[in-house]
Amino acid sequence: MRPRVILWDIMDTLVRDPFFTHMPGFFGHSFEDLVARLTPRAWVEFELGRLSELEFYARFFRDGSAIDGAGLKQHMAEAYVWVEGMEALLGELRERAWPMHALSNYPLWYQLVEQRLGLSRFLELSFISCHTGLRKPAPEAFLHASDQLGVPPEACLLIDDRAQNCDAAREVGLAAVRFDGSVPTLRQALTQYGLLDVTAQ
Repeated sequence: MRPRVILWDIMDTLVRDPFFTHMPGFFGHSFEDLVARLTPRAWVEFELGRLSELEFYARFFRDGSAIDGAGLKQHMAEAYVWVEGMEALLGELRERAWPMHALSNYPLWYQLVEQRLGLSRFLELSFISCHTGLRKPAPEAFLHASDQLGVPPEACLLIDDRAQNCDAAREVGLAAVRFDGSVPTLRQALTQYGLLDVTAQ
């Protein structure tokens, strides 16, 4: 079945995620050392929209150490870049008029990504966890998207870099392609689904 809607993960699918590459350096830590200091679930709660920015900053470190929240936000904003080749691919799909929506776990900082890269030129920023209160791989995250779009789950194609999310999407009827970092490989998958021409390379 050819999908009628493409649902895109954002971080490390469309855009490089600075959480892993830039945030540790801001604090002068390795990633492992930073993770050891973080308050458990604070980031998840931020992604779900249950913490404001100021509340997130206050709970950032488990020992209560203060952080430069504004500085961290600016540092992250300057680090958002396209996954190589993805901007062009989205442009081709947009030209073919395929409906595309974001289905992403992310806090309000997705607005920084939009300001820097202009994701909305290509897809609707419809299903971001900070607004929906739903995070992948919860089944409700996928079913909410299909319900809101007025299409059955099997009419949706999820593209996500996490195997766990792809597996969970398939369990509730969506098609899913795990993005392994290779845009040429993703192009092949989209061609097999009939979303790109065989000659589109």
